Amino acid sequence: MSRKEELLKLLNNDITYTPLVTEMVYLEDQLDELRGLPKIKVHPEDKTKQKTTPAAKLYKEYLQQYTNIVRILMKATGTEETDEESPLRKWLNKHTK
Repeated sequence: MSRKEELLKLLNNDITYTPLVTEMVYLEDQLDELRGLPKIKVHPEDKTKQKTTPAAKLYKEYLQQYTNIVRILMKATGTEETDEESPLRKWLNKHTK
């Protein structure tokens, strides 16, 4: 079973999530590739001079997109990140009702 099939199965094969799952699988592959690349370029003569590489920037962007997709799919399956209300949300609920 492919990763895409595995994820769609968790979503009861709901075709409305197919584009998100496709994007998620793509991002997983891209993140795996980027993980192996250097993230910082160090100046050969002055080690205090360092620059982030394009791979580091791409990794950060892709990881953010991936995280957003995971959150959406977690909500779709009814699995929230946390079952407990945050203290801020409790306070807001108490004071806005």
